[in-house]
Amino acid sequence: MAEELSAQDKRLLRQAIEVSARAVANGNMPFGAVLADPEGNVLIEAENTTFTGKNPLNHAETNLVNMAVTTLPPEQVAAATLYTSCEPCAMCSGAMYWGGINRMVYGMSERDLLTYTGDDPSNATMWGVGCRNVLHSGQRTIEVIGPHLVEESSEVQRDYWERTDRQAHYWS
Repeated sequence: MAEELSAQDKRLLRQAIEVSARAVANGNMPFGAVLADPEGNVLIEAENTTFTGKNPLNHAETNLVNMAVTTLPPEQVAAATLYTSCEPCAMCSGAMYWGGINRMVYGMSERDLLTYTGDDPSNATMWGVGCRNVLHSGQRTIEVIGPHLVEESSEVQRDYWERTDRQAHYWS
């Protein structure tokens, strides 16, 4: 991680981490995302809703991109930054690409996440794919910054995956 985060990026990434904790409080997995304009104004927040929505596609980033493309003009989406508590999976990275988001800052990496999730069927992490591989394989240039604030984002993950009372399946 060569790049240093600005104070604004740190604040907004911490807000995404707070959204991930809220997702857990609402009965879901610990993932959160925030979309902000260049001045740092939050446009949209989204949490993971895979359990409460009974849909394994309801990742925080996918939920956020769906809201963004249906409520904001494309030029506002293109100028915004997506902040996410954890490196996006291949599905979420694809949604970001097709949704027109051009900048993303993330907390912990998918490899870090795998140390907590292991082989848990609720989060079958696709380690090795990496959001950069997905986002940089397209025809648009997308700025990807991360991992950052790894300890802070890891704390929510660690607390969740070590719990014995968490849900084990999407449809339970």
